[in-house]
Amino acid sequence: MPVQYKLVKCTINGKYTETMVDVRASLTDMLRDDYRLTSVKKGCEVGECGACNVIIDHECFNSCIYLAIWADGKEITTLESLMGPNGELSDIQQAFIDEAAVQCGFCTPGFIMSAVEILESGKEYTREELRKLMSGHLCRCTGYENILNAVEKTMLRRLGKLPS
Repeated sequence: MPVQYKLVKCTINGKYTETMVDVRASLTDMLRDDYRLTSVKKGCEVGECGACNVIIDHECFNSCIYLAIWADGKEITTLESLMGPNGELSDIQQAFIDEAAVQCGFCTPGFIMSAVEILESGKEYTREELRKLMSGHLCRCTGYENILNAVEKTMLRRLGKLPS
């Protein structure tokens, strides 16, 4: 059976895009191969590790199990969109550095994208709630506590409960 392609029109990191994709391709493949968005990591490729997390229409998804053709008409956000116009880091990215929440860094983009979804809710969560909300990720290096510290401190700063 011949390979079928479909035109996918979507917005990626605020920019309207169009590309032809193999109907079998994952969103991870489209973002990495067609748009060179290398923050979207290929980890387990079965939706278990969270390294490929992106935000689609304001909700996190594992892009490795999300077909690229499903992105048609959607708004997709990757880690690359978080940088300021002069390359400055977002508050959550800086918090990961400040809290030593990175070691090898492979899983970090996925963790940060989940944190972005959580932080954009504007809600205050308990540490246990944050632990549960961030549970869709695997990290072999950090032990998770520093990651939770970074998310919690950023949340509290945004809510005005900690100094900036």
